[in-house]
Amino acid sequence: MERLWAPWRMEYVGKPSEEHCIFCTRPEGSVPEDSLILHIGDSTGVMLNKYPYSNGHLLVYPLRHTPSIEDLAPDESSNLFRAIKESVVILKDIFKPEGFNIGANIGKAAGAGVDAHIHFHVVPRWTGDVNFMPVIGDVKVLPENLMESRRRLHARFDRLSCS
Repeated sequence: MERLWAPWRMEYVGKPSEEHCIFCTRPEGSVPEDSLILHIGDSTGVMLNKYPYSNGHLLVYPLRHTPSIEDLAPDESSNLFRAIKESVVILKDIFKPEGFNIGANIGKAAGAGVDAHIHFHVVPRWTGDVNFMPVIGDVKVLPENLMESRRRLHARFDRLSCS
C-alpha cells in the first residue's frame, strides 16, 4: 500500500486543546494582515478556517462567548444569519463556487472542534471537489494558499453591513 503524507495535519491533530477561545481572542485596534479574521462587528465575527475543507471556508460566530444557539439574543441571531448570508454573497463573487455547505456542529458529540463557542461553517463547494485523496490518503488538496484567500476576501469583508 502506498502512503501519502500530509505532515501539516499534525499541527491540528496532535495539538493539545487550546485554553483560550479562538473566537474570543481579538486584536486590539485594527486586524493584522497575517490574521485569519476578516470581520469584527458589534456582535459577530467572520474568519477563515485555519484547517479548511475547501478554499474560502469561513467560520461565522457571535462575539459573545456561548456554547448554545438557544442562548443567543434575537439581535445576535439576526446579525449572525446576516453575516452568513453576506459571506455567501462575497464567496460567490470571489471564488465562484457551485454550492455551499452551511452548518454548525454543536457539542463534542456532534463533532465540534471548539464546543464552548457556537460558530457556523460556510464552506464553498465545486462539482468534483471531493476526490479519492481524503478517502484513500487522508489528504485534502487545496489549490490556493490560505493567506492568498485572505488577501482576496479581506477588502470585501471590511464593508460587511452586519454588526
